This record gives sequence, C-alpha cells and structure tokens, in this order.
Amino acid sequence: MKIAKASLISPDRNGAYGTVAIALSFFVFAYSARFGQVSILVYYGLWLPLVFVDYRRVIGSYNSRLWILGFALFACLSVFWSAAPATTARAGIQYLSHVVCALIAMRLVSIRTLVRGAVAGTGILLVYSLLFGVYHLDPLDGTYSFVGAFASKNQLGFYASLGIYFAFVAPMALGERGLWFVASCMVGLLSAYCLVASQSATSVLTTAVIIGIWLGMRMVGFLSPRHRKGLFLASIVCGSMIAVAAVYGGGIDFVLGLFGKDSTLTGRTYLWQQGVEAAMASPLVGVGYQAYWVQGFSEPERLWEEFYIATRSGFHFHNTFIEAMVETGAIGLALLSAVLLATVLGHTKRLLTEDHDTQSSVLFGIAVLLLMRSFVEIDIMNPYHVGSFLLYFAAGKLTLPQGRTKRPAEDVPVRSAPRMAPRMRYR
Repeated sequence: MKIAKASLISPDRNGAYGTVAIALSFFVFAYSARFGQVSILVYYGLWLPLVFVDYRRVIGSYNSRLWILGFALFACLSVFWSAAPATTARAGIQYLSHVVCALIAMRLVSIRTLVRGAVAGTGILLVYSLLFGVYHLDPLDGTYSFVGAFASKNQLGFYASLGIYFAFVAPMALGERGLWFVASCMVGLLSAYCLVASQSATSVLTTAVIIGIWLGMRMVGFLSPRHRKGLFLASIVCGSMIAVAAVYGGGIDFVLGLFGKDSTLTGRTYLWQQGVEAAMASPLVGVGYQAYWVQGFSEPERLWEEFYIATRSGFHFHNTFIEAMVETGAIGLALLSAVLLATVLGHTKRLLTEDHDTQSSVLFGIAVLLLMRSFVEIDIMNPYHVGSFLLYFAAGKLTLPQGRTKRPAEDVPVRSAPRMAPRMRYR
C-alpha cells in the first residue's frame, strides 16, 4: 500500500497523523521516566523518519533559526568545561535532538492539529494518572498531595494546566464543534479535577492568570491596530502597579496562605539563594549543562539531604534563570532568555498588528504560560519535556511566513493541457 506524502508532511492534509503524533509525544513527555528508552525511541520515530519523506520540506532552511538553536548548541559545547563531561555530552545531544524534533513538528503541524493532539494527549495521560496514580507526603509542609503517575505534584499540575488551556482555546480560538467540542469539554473537566487534586499553587495561579490574559488579548483584538497598542501598554502599566501593590500590601502572602504556603514558597527562596551562590563559582559559562545535580558532588548531596530527596535525582533550583546560570553561565542564560522572550514578544506583536491571527493567539498563551512558570520551574531546560517542545514549536512558527502554508509541488495536481479541436480547412 502506497501512502501519499501529503498525508504525512502537508499541514493541510496530515491532520490524522499529526494529531496522533502530538498526542503520543505528550504521553512520552509525561511518562518517559516510567517507560524508559523505548518510549523515547517512539518519540523519535514519530518525527525524525519524516526527513526521508521530503527532507527539503521537513527540514527547510535553518539560516533563520540559528537564534532558536543557540542555547541547545551551547549546551552541547559545554562538555569541554563540564564538571561531569559524560553527563553533559549525553544530555546536550538529547536536548539538541529534542529541539530538532520540535522544529520538524512546527513545519508539519498546523495549529488546529496541535490543539487537537494536545487535547487528546492530555486527556489520555491524565486518565492514566487517575488509574495508576498515588499520593505523596510533602515533608516540608506535612501535607499529602495527589501526584498521579508522576514524581511530583507540580508535574501533574502543569499537565492539568495545559489540558485546561487547550480545552479552552479549542472552541474559543479555533471554533471547534461536534466531537472535538465534546472532547475538549471532557478534558477540561478532567484537567480541572486533577489541578485541584494536585494542590499545586503554581499551576492553579498560572492557569487562572493565563486564561485571563488570553481573554484580555482577545478583547484587544477587536480594536484597530493603533488602539490595540495603546490599550496593551496601559494594561501592562496597570498590571505592574497591581503586582507591586500585591507584593508590598500582603496580597501575595494572602494568596499563598490559601494553598498552605508561606512567603518562602516552601523553601524555594532558600533554594534560590543557594543557586545564586553556586552560579558565582563560574558566572560566565557555568559548570556544564546538567552537570550540577550529579550524585557524588558535595553541594547537590547536601541540598538533597536538606530537602528530603531520598532518590537523589529529579531536583532543581525551581527557577529557570538560576538553573541556566548555574549550568551554562551568563552566556547560556542570555541565549535561553532570548528564545523565550523573542517568542513571547513575537506573537504579541503579531496579535497587535494583524487581524484574526489564530495561530499567534494560541501560541501567545503558551509562551506567556511558560514565561510565568519560568520563575518557579524549569519547564524549558530539559529534553523530552512538553514545556521545551512547546517553546521551540512556538518560536519556530515565527520564522515561517504568515498565511496558509503552501503544499509541496509534488502534491499539487497537474492539469493536462486541454485538447485542441482539429483545425478545419475551408475552401
């Protein structure tokens, strides 16, 4: 049986394959630690073999995407000064190949297919967590939280946040009806339940804020481009004033108190302080990508013991910028921050200057969500993580020309020339 190329690599015609590929990728990101190397091979098998179908269409030109690859390449180069070269080499290659897969998906998957795949994938992985999930005791605050099939309630909360967001934008931004509307509603309710059960203050707050910001940008889009910019700037000023008032007026402590937290964020402020001190040991290039949290090193061993991490793994500084500074120094921090900020600002600009840009509307919400979480999590720094996949997917879309993607030339039907009637000779 011969499979048409368009059913695999044409964004207009590969909806079925793209939806399945995105859904399976989400499942692998969620549970690769549980299912091991086989699941990672499945993830690679979904995207890398498409290069052999049509390498020009799948890969494209990377001249305009070098800024996207900057951090991943620098992470690989850090092996030359890494405190744990073998760990850095393996993790750097994994991260770079993960970014390449995200950029391949970006070229081949439309925004509607991404949302449908995310809704399906999130629904499946949350059902799996409900079926095989457990409760864990947090030794720092003495509370039990539902972590699902994950190792942390924050991971479950993040996927629940994504489930709510994608279930929300499916009908609101893409106008999904029928079966996908019903599926979005069901996944949204399931995600809301998991979000509450996880008791993750970070995920609850960021989910509520991102839905509010998305609705605000939606309302701004009804204005003319000139008025959009003015209202957007006014919103930033008002939001900054509210944030400052919340910090100095005790609003933050009140909100955290609702989740049983205090102003130290259950020890995170102390962890940030330790991270800043560790970053000063090598401020320019860091200790090497993923070369800090290595068993046998005195400082991580001390922190694991202080925070009751018996497994001595899967821990970090709970701040993307501090983690990047420790591992890759100021250079790596600048490269990673450039990708994150350029993605947020790029899609914001498109929303403020273009009318009815559905793609940027959806990706804007994802980028802002990742930006907010970057202050308390490291969603975009690890390979095989849904956060880094979505970041590079959204960043890559900025490098494509706006408008509908054209089909490859070989998929465009060729019309035969009309047959000319025989010329009559008149005498």
